[in-house]
Amino acid sequence: MSTPHNAARKGDIAKTVLMPGDPLRAKFIAETYLEQPVCYNTVRNMLGYTGLYKGIPVSVQGSGMGMPSMGIYSYELFHEYDVDRIIRIGTAGGVCDDIKLRDVVMAQAACTNSAYASQYGLPGTYAPIADFSLLETAVKAARELNIAVRVGNILSSDIFYYSGESDLPRWAKMGILATEMEAAALYMNAAEAGKQALCIATISDCPLRGEALSAEERQYTFSQMMEIALETCTFF
Repeated sequence: MSTPHNAARKGDIAKTVLMPGDPLRAKFIAETYLEQPVCYNTVRNMLGYTGLYKGIPVSVQGSGMGMPSMGIYSYELFHEYDVDRIIRIGTAGGVCDDIKLRDVVMAQAACTNSAYASQYGLPGTYAPIADFSLLETAVKAARELNIAVRVGNILSSDIFYYSGESDLPRWAKMGILATEMEAAALYMNAAEAGKQALCIATISDCPLRGEALSAEERQYTFSQMMEIALETCTFF
């Protein structure tokens, strides 16, 4: 069994999948943290691996950037490969005044400026939220690792480069902690499939203050986020 985007066969992918946006970060996680990692996908270079973490099968696969890409890969994992839960482990831009570079944020909910929810034909505005039991477990894992995290609302935006004035200050005024580009689509796909999803993000830049980490730092040094997600897998 395979899809146009994933060469994996039935049984190649674990019930829990960690999804960074960057496929090279997926490779790094698999080679650094997993025992006996096996690459199950190279289609479009969207690398996917399955291995063992503390004896528990875990998969890690890139999602690509933006809600359309996350929408494709998470849909296929939920519907075609019987995945039960996806934990996005990605980067985000901090917009709240007291958010700093390298802070770890867990997205309790994900506002969005995307039209992704229009496909469901709902007679109102849908609020994409994380699975509470998955969020609660991840918070517990972070505490056991003695890693401070922020839990709250984020923005999943379709826009990275604004042609005009950024609207991020207005989102910050409404209590948004950070902005990224994938979580809302993941949460909606999980809800529609009756599955679990959570976004854990590391702050890689603070656009309202002009602060940013390098691409290499984003790819290889966000170990706290990775360790929280991996430890969360041990509870399932």
